[in-house]
Amino acid sequence: MTTARTAPTAHTAGTAHTAGTARTADTARTADASGVARIALVGDRSPHVMSHTRIPLLLDALAARDGLVLDAYWIPTGDAAAEAAAGTLAGFDAVWVLPGSPYASEAGALAAIRVAREEGIPFLGTCGGFQHTLLEYARSVCGLADVAHAENDPGARDPLIAPLACSLVGHEGLVRAEPGSLAEAALGAERSMERYHCNYGPAPRHLPALTAHGLRLSGHDEDGQARIAELPGHPFFLATLFQPELQGDTARPHPIIRALAVAAARHAAGRRRDGVGAGLAATPAASRSAG
Repeated sequence: MTTARTAPTAHTAGTAHTAGTARTADTARTADASGVARIALVGDRSPHVMSHTRIPLLLDALAARDGLVLDAYWIPTGDAAAEAAAGTLAGFDAVWVLPGSPYASEAGALAAIRVAREEGIPFLGTCGGFQHTLLEYARSVCGLADVAHAENDPGARDPLIAPLACSLVGHEGLVRAEPGSLAEAALGAERSMERYHCNYGPAPRHLPALTAHGLRLSGHDEDGQARIAELPGHPFFLATLFQPELQGDTARPHPIIRALAVAAARHAAGRRRDGVGAGLAATPAASRSAG
């Protein structure tokens, strides 16, 4: 079984534990140097969030079906800003900002997204991750410092992420990817039926500012509403309002999740080739819990 762990942090010293077995910091460093791609799962893990319960099974399926082994670390949003500031997040081979908003820390989610964007780390944001990806880009790149997420700030005068006119909780709908986009390449098709579980989405009036500053809205639903965003020139940077982790029975991971795993493996291979040490190995090991 794939084990999802709690990320080692710069401010927590001691031994590492996996499934109740003590491991020393030296053992953790050996594992970090092994070349296995490491993925940061950023979100406030809960047994009540279906995507959270399915992700360990999807990671197992990736390993069994495709030989794509990902060493997964869960990072609560409340810890993510500190992990970003300490450089720990920059040591991962992929970052996935998960559903489950409102997050305990909006700032933590945004910090994780920014590290992945600026450091060229393969990135996926789904549902709340998509919403916060747009928010991070608007504030950090477009200079729209005052835009807000209405779920986090219900009284916001100028929300970038606003309540949807029609809830998408439990909805399934067609998404069309733009030809030649990363979205199309990851999906392996121009059209795909996707599942949602959200009440918030981007306010259309702000989208021209995002695209004018380089973000590509590369997937839309049948009404023309933006459902996928990507960043051209980045090794792999994709965000979807739908939840690919909800598709199927977990035995066959969604093509987008597989594409993220491939990008993470490529990143890890490049790190080995370039002789770049793992960011996690430079920090004291903390407790790890089985996923």
